[in-house]
Amino acid sequence: MSKGDFVEVLVDAGGGSSREYVIEATRAGRSVEVRSSRTTVEVRELTRTGGVVRTARFIAPRVLAVVEHPKDEKKAA
Repeated sequence: MSKGDFVEVLVDAGGGSSREYVIEATRAGRSVEVRSSRTTVEVRELTRTGGVVRTARFIAPRVLAVVEHPKDEKKAA
């Protein structure tokens, strides 16, 4: 994923409600990476060289959905 791409994470907030978090690749050369395990879901914004700019971590049993939105290359052209 590259600049303009973003990931939406929907998390159970308890009491029947949910919260939505959006993590976006904000600058040219940045990308968004999603990693998941049994206990956590981690979304990281990375530089071209792989340096981590920011990280969002969520408890996996609370995550309801993770939706990746890649930038549409056809619209950009």
